[in-house]
Amino acid sequence: MSAASENGLDDEPAYRWPIPPPEGWTADDLDRIPGLPPHTELIDGSLVFMSPQTAFHGRCMRLLENTLLEQAPDHLDVMREMTIKLDTKNRPEPDVMVFPVDANTGPGQTWYKPEDILLAVEVVSPDSRERDREVKPRKYAEAGVPHFWRVEQDEDKGLPVVYVYELDPATKSYALTGIFHDRLKATVPFGIEIDLTAIGRRRGGSGPTAETAHEG
Repeated sequence: MSAASENGLDDEPAYRWPIPPPEGWTADDLDRIPGLPPHTELIDGSLVFMSPQTAFHGRCMRLLENTLLEQAPDHLDVMREMTIKLDTKNRPEPDVMVFPVDANTGPGQTWYKPEDILLAVEVVSPDSRERDREVKPRKYAEAGVPHFWRVEQDEDKGLPVVYVYELDPATKSYALTGIFHDRLKATVPFGIEIDLTAIGRRRGGSGPTAETAHEG
């Protein structure tokens, strides 16, 4: 008897991976292909699937989303893990993004327009280093997203290190404006101050230490 039979997996219907059309998938296909894993992205007409999330990645997104939402002016909103329809062949999903409140179209919304995005944030994962460091920021810049943050894990402390970029509109490319350890302070796209050492802290109580977060 096979291991699959022993585990009862033979009773499960085999998943049929979607077969791409000759010209590749389009941005609108993400809303139509049945059974896609959560957080599937489209890069250059190809589907990109996410690996299981690490504790560092999840805590980092929580810290950034909560702090940005607390500090954003009333006309701006903050969302995590929603896609941007850059063009017909590219629909990436930033970990966190900032945009005007009036860019929200309703509870069934699944994507935002690039011209509405003020800040896109990517928390780098082991399986996404090339995409988060090179491919996605280049595409965000070409689409005119004015601000981009790349977040890496400090291997010594287990804390976030934030690389802050601003768009040069003449070249449609990002220029590095700061690297932040322990505390981030920025004036654009609005006044922001984030205690990066609070990555494991929960509201109203203590949380994992930086060392514990590093182990996750």
